[in-house]
Amino acid sequence: MSGLAKASGALKSVDYEVFGRVQGNGGLRGGGVLSVVFVLALTVLSHYFPNQYTEQEAKKLGVVGWVKNTSQGTVTGQVQGPEERVNEMKSWLSKVGSPSSRIDKTNFSNEKEISKLDFSDFNTRY
Repeated sequence: MSGLAKASGALKSVDYEVFGRVQGNGGLRGGGVLSVVFVLALTVLSHYFPNQYTEQEAKKLGVVGWVKNTSQGTVTGQVQGPEERVNEMKSWLSKVGSPSSRIDKTNFSNEKEISKLDFSDFNTRY
């Protein structure tokens, strides 16, 4: 990641919260509870939960940070990396998400330039 960061210029950090049906099985409040894994952890499709798609996208883009389900039925987290890649991840979080999600809105906060990354990978918090 450090080579990519140097080659791409400024580093950026942003917090996010995604609202809608974003937490898996639709039977529970806000869309349900799901296992969140933002690292490349490919499993059988029937066990592939929405936040795993987020983690996979983050890995593909080369950003670091974390993702977590909230008790309010939203998904929250932080993304860090080269500004261009963070912007691509913001777009994905706002418009695409996992195949089973319905994104109503995404809030971004604490967006700032940073001098170094606080994380070495992108993963899920429980």
